[in-house]
Amino acid sequence: MSTAEFTLLLTENADFLKPFAINLTKDHESAKDLFQDTLFRALSNKDKYNVGTNIKAWLYTIMRNIFINDYRRKAKQATVLDNSPNDFLIDQTRVKVLNDGVTNLNLKEVNKMIYDLPDLFRTPFILYFEGYKYNEISDALNEPLGTIKSRIHFARKILKQKIERY
Repeated sequence: MSTAEFTLLLTENADFLKPFAINLTKDHESAKDLFQDTLFRALSNKDKYNVGTNIKAWLYTIMRNIFINDYRRKAKQATVLDNSPNDFLIDQTRVKVLNDGVTNLNLKEVNKMIYDLPDLFRTPFILYFEGYKYNEISDALNEPLGTIKSRIHFARKILKQKIERY
């Protein structure tokens, strides 16, 4: 495909990108920049376009990728790292000391509630709580995946009711 044919195809199919750009950026000026960047990138990469494929989808993908890359770049630039040794300022206004005894007591009671669950729910829930994935639990207990998900869901529901009463 010649450059003139590609440019004609591009200009005929570029108008639909403007609303998409506005939808992504939520700003008219940024949308214009994104639109121009997309057309520039499409023109500079015309050799990567496969003739006969959906040019709108190709342009959408280019625009979306430019937007995502710009977003990530801006997020990295907005991150400020402070390596100065001013740790003494952290929690300076704090006057009371936390008591871990209450936390440990609450944790023991939650563990007791977990072990008080019916065996049908307790075993899959404990395995899930220990970090196993649903399909691993399903294989270990020789139960269907849906059954495992359901039992874990009901175990959570029971625990939630018990904790709310507590």
